[in-house]
Amino acid sequence: MKSVCVFLGSSHGARPAYTQAAREMGRTLARLGLTLVYGAGNIGLMGELADAALAEGGEVIGVIPRALEEKEVAHRGLTRLLVVDSMHERKALMSRYADAFVCMPGGLGTLDETFEVWTWAQLGIQAKPLGLLNVEGYFDGIREFIDHAVAEAFVKRTHADLLMIDTDIPALLDRLASAPPPPDEAKWLKP
Repeated sequence: MKSVCVFLGSSHGARPAYTQAAREMGRTLARLGLTLVYGAGNIGLMGELADAALAEGGEVIGVIPRALEEKEVAHRGLTRLLVVDSMHERKALMSRYADAFVCMPGGLGTLDETFEVWTWAQLGIQAKPLGLLNVEGYFDGIREFIDHAVAEAFVKRTHADLLMIDTDIPALLDRLASAPPPPDEAKWLKP
């Protein structure tokens, strides 16, 4: 694993712990020599993550759609800033540059990006590991919902387990680095 794409909020959220976690993720990735790939924003948790990685001498690649370049205030101090035409291109390009994915607290865009790469793994479109950093229980409801979807036979347990959940940054990154590829089985559940 040489690069990690991090999905997270363009705002700071309600708790200081979210900002602290974004900064610690950025510092940790840089110290481990892992390239950070993210959505290129200079505001909220996105900006905190990138600034922390850059301050530690890390390499940071940002990908942002032209329409969001001004709204999210694209970070101009990145190692590499890539401006694309659409959200679809953004997600595809971030995926191409990443060896693994981490989801941190954020809103609808964060969830969209996370669920899309998770679905790609389920369908065999990509085989890159995905982790969720559960800062102060932020994602407890997601975990409960996924367990409910498994119980209701809409998601296989093996596919639910593709999302590795942890509260500790180094532990989560270790799990991602040593993750086996997704199971080679059909997505579809039998009636």
